[in-house]
Amino acid sequence: MKNLFAIFIASLFMLNVGISKAQETWDLQKCFDYAIENNIQIKRQRINTQYTENQLKQAKNDKLPNLNAQFGNDFSFGRSLTYDNTYDNINSASVNGALNTNFTIFNGLTLSNTVQKNQLDLQVTLHELEKTKDDIMLAISAEYLQILFAEEVILVTEANIEVTKGQIERTKQLVDAGSAARGALLEIEAQLAREELQLVNNENQLRLSYLNLYQFLDLPMSESFKVEKPTLPEIQANLTMMNAFDVFNNAIVIRPEIQAAQKRVESAMKQLEIAKGYQYPTLSFGANYYNLYNNQYKDFNQDRISFSEQLKNNSRSSLGLTLSIPIFNRFQVKNNITNAELQIADYEYQLQNARNVLRQDIEQVYTNALAALNRYISTQKAVTSMAEAFRYTEEKFNVGMINSVEYNQSKNNLTVAQSDLIQAKYEYIFRTKILDFYNGVPITL
Repeated sequence: MKNLFAIFIASLFMLNVGISKAQETWDLQKCFDYAIENNIQIKRQRINTQYTENQLKQAKNDKLPNLNAQFGNDFSFGRSLTYDNTYDNINSASVNGALNTNFTIFNGLTLSNTVQKNQLDLQVTLHELEKTKDDIMLAISAEYLQILFAEEVILVTEANIEVTKGQIERTKQLVDAGSAARGALLEIEAQLAREELQLVNNENQLRLSYLNLYQFLDLPMSESFKVEKPTLPEIQANLTMMNAFDVFNNAIVIRPEIQAAQKRVESAMKQLEIAKGYQYPTLSFGANYYNLYNNQYKDFNQDRISFSEQLKNNSRSSLGLTLSIPIFNRFQVKNNITNAELQIADYEYQLQNARNVLRQDIEQVYTNALAALNRYISTQKAVTSMAEAFRYTEEKFNVGMINSVEYNQSKNNLTVAQSDLIQAKYEYIFRTKILDFYNGVPITL
């Protein structure tokens, strides 16, 4: 019993926690911030950027001289070389060490060009990170506005239900008074049932819209929230939009996908210079220090030579320049140059394609926004006319001049027009927000 009671209390606690979390309200910016901080795609893109940063650091470090130390411990048995450069049948142990360094003076500027190429590659990944963030924010905005649209449709449906309920009460009175047929009441009650079913469908659509947003944010249902309803801009008939050509001219300069494509072309050009650099000789500087100690080394008096004395006598060092001239390398350099040229051509095509896609997207968004605006203006007039027509129809129905079928038809026409008006409004807002986003204006509601 105690265990059951504990489970019951824990269930109540979890329910209260879920309710409190469900009551939390997020605005659009909070959704953006959460996604940018937690989205898996963005996290992966950040890792890719860090990887490219490390490649750039290594390219810069490759210009530095290297320094390596070597140590060895040898045991010799039988005939071995002695200190006086003769062989003797003796067991010995020796310790040797070396220190060497190498520095590239010239190698066809491949080191410098590699640094510049990696700098361009880093810019590519940074632009790709911004593009990933932009895509996430656009998708979140669409889901956010879909929720606002669903909530507004529910409000319209609920208002229509209240009107229908009022009409049912009036019709009942007329039926009870013998002024109206009972069929009229049944028809109005059937209309209420249809509207209540529509309300259930609209509420289900709202839940699905919330679910889409939660899943897009990788949030479980237990951490759900309500979106904050902003004050949306008023849409007027004299609104003007920046034309698609002007938006494209601005977007082609600031959009990260275009900048990334341009940097890829520049990086490929640097790769071509790197490939050509291997046609030239390589000049490097090297230095080496070596020393040895052997426990059996003796002087002419057959006295063992001390450790310090051997280090003094056995040390040797060297330094020098090395010139490596490529003569024949199985056409590897030639083929690498050809491949680099092909890569440039491919990236140039990708840049042109990115520009074309951006232009087409902007033209499509602009056309859809203009169509939504025109549809909103026309539907707004239709709603005004149908609202007046429904008011007149309702008055005639109340005095028995028309039947319930005509009344319901007029009311349904008004409901459809109201839904079309809401849809046109949110589509126009979303399309104009995308246009502003392409134009460099952050998305806000």
